[in-house]
Order: sequence, then structure tokens, then C-alpha cells
Amino acid sequence: MAAGSQQRVTRISKRRMWIIAIAALLGVVVILAGIKAGQIRKMINAGKSFAIPPESVTSAKVEGVEWQASRSAVGTLIAVRAVTLASEVPGLVREIGFDSGTFVRKGDMLVKLDSSIEEGQLAAARAEADLARASLQRARSLREAHASSPADLDAADAKAKQAAANVVTLQATIGKKTIRAPFDGRVSIRQVELGQVLASGTAIASLVAVHPVHAEFWLPQQALAELNVGMQARMHTDVFPKATWDGSVTVINPEVDVNTRNVRIRATFPNPDGRLRPGMFVNVEVLSPEKRTVQVIPSTAVLYAPYGDSVFAIEEKKDPAGNAGLIAHQKFVRLGERRGDLVAVVSGLKTGETVVSSGAFKLRNGAAVVVRNDLAPKIEVAPTVVEQ
Repeated sequence: MAAGSQQRVTRISKRRMWIIAIAALLGVVVILAGIKAGQIRKMINAGKSFAIPPESVTSAKVEGVEWQASRSAVGTLIAVRAVTLASEVPGLVREIGFDSGTFVRKGDMLVKLDSSIEEGQLAAARAEADLARASLQRARSLREAHASSPADLDAADAKAKQAAANVVTLQATIGKKTIRAPFDGRVSIRQVELGQVLASGTAIASLVAVHPVHAEFWLPQQALAELNVGMQARMHTDVFPKATWDGSVTVINPEVDVNTRNVRIRATFPNPDGRLRPGMFVNVEVLSPEKRTVQVIPSTAVLYAPYGDSVFAIEEKKDPAGNAGLIAHQKFVRLGERRGDLVAVVSGLKTGETVVSSGAFKLRNGAAVVVRNDLAPKIEVAPTVVEQ
């Protein structure tokens, strides 16, 4: 009996220990759950009171400015006059009167071929012409004295004319042995040397008139309603980025290309210093005599997207506590012509509104912003590249 009582006491003690252990474990779990719940409650309260800090941006106002209407195009420079000089007659090069790339005047001797044979033939032809003229004088005297027949006078007259024609022919041949500049211009690299025998038509060099110079370009057919000969044209090229040339429209092609529906235009520009060379790539603007007022903003303010371009307008708004702040409100716009760092706004904004000029990519509609215009880049209508 004593052994059975001892076993029952042992079992009761073990059960009590398990109950105490489980109760202690449950107590720990309850304490941890309470701590975690307190942390979550604090996070929720913090989230309710959290406000996203404002983004730093730069701003610009929508301004109304006067722009002269223009149409831009890519063009190519063409010489007013350009020829490839060549000899009409064969011969041996005896003298060269120019250096490659030099400027020559109209009538300057460029190349002289050997004409010794023709000059000897000319001397003989002149002697024959003198004799023929003397014979003609005697024939006329004899005819006046009725000492000869009319046929003799006609034969003498024909012989005199033939001798004179031979002289003129040889003079023309000798003249063709000297190649002269047909107009003022700059010669290219020469293609002949002293002592070289030239065949008829052999190229000697190219001669190009460099002042003035033509620029040819294409504009869409819609521009024909505004284009007129004499309109002001402006040109610049990346070869001389700081230089601008002013000229005028001189030719509007009478037909429109059936494939592109574009019309060919030619403008003429002065080139006294010869810096512009035929074949150069240029940008040409045809300026309208009328000016119009347009709304402009920096092009960096625009967010370009397939579904529509937009900008962020800056507006002042008070928070629930009554504190004033700036927010960005997204607006869709329709853009027009672009010049330099500025772009015209056709619709979507009003003059005087303030827009985000840089930093718009990191904004969302209704985001708080702070304006830092001390970081704003310089906005120019005609920006230039600054070399470091």
C-alpha cells in the first residue's frame, strides 16, 4: 500500500510540473505578443502621421514672347558658278600660271600650251594675206582701166578673203592654246604639270566662284502659301558654330516633287571671306516678315510620352494645419515650335503660370516640392557649345 501511494504522489508531482511549465510558456507568449502588438501600433500611428518630404526642383514662368515665324530645313551649299577647265585643242604644257587653291581673276592666264608651230604658220599666213591684198589692189586697178576681165578681179578678191580667213583661223587656234579664267573664283588642285602633253578635253582644274554662295533645301508643299522670293533667310553650320549668315530666298522651284510633296528652294548668302565651301552641310531658316506672340517654357520642363506631353505646374496649397506649401500638379500640353532651350506651348498653360523646369521626372501628381532656382541651368534661345 505504501508503494502505491508513493507512485500516485510522483505522478501528481510530474503533472503539476508540466502544468507550471505550460503556464510559464503561455505567459512568455502573451508577453511577446503584447510587445509586438505595441510595436505594430506605434508603426501604424507613425505611418498615419508620416509625410513624404518635398522634392527639390527648379521653376520657370510661362512667358509670352514675340517670335518671328520661321521654317527650318537642312540644306547643301552650291557654287554660283563652277566649271571644270579643260583644253579644247591638244598640246604640250609650256607654262602654268596658278597654284592649287589660289584665287584668280577673270582673264588670268592659267595654262599655256606650246604654240610655236601655229605661230610659224601664222607668220606664213600673214605674208600670204599681204600678197593677196596687194594682188587684189592691182586687179582692181587693172579692172578700172579695163585691162583685165571681171573673173580676174573675182579670183583675186576670193584669194584675199581666203588668206585673211587663214590668218583668223590660226589666231583662234593660238588663242585656244592659252586657257584663261572665265570668271573670278578659286581653283582646285591642279591636274597638269609642265611638259605634259594634253589631249583635247583633258581636265586641268576646277574653278569655283565662292562669293556669293547658294544654299539649296526642301520645304513641304504647305510652305508655298507663305514663301516669296526675297524673304529673309538665315544660315549656320556646325563647322563655324558661332557664325551666322543672312541672305534671301532667290528661287522657288515651280514644281513640287511627286514622291515627297516637297518643293525645292534656293537661297543666296554672301561669302566674302570664302569660309563657306560648296558641298557643305548647313541649317537654313526662312524667316517670315510677321511676328507673333507665343507662350514659351524651357524644353526641360516637358515630360514627353506617347499618350501626350505634360508638365508639372506649381501651385500653393495649405495643409490641414493651415501651413502653406507648394505642390506639383500635372497638366497635359500641346507643343509648337522649338528654339534653342525653349519650346512654344500651343495649349494647356496660361501666361504667368509657374512650371517645374527641371526635376519633373521624379514627381507625381500632387507631390510636395521646394523650389531651388539657384540650381537652375541657364536658358537660351540660341545656346552655344562651351569647350572645356
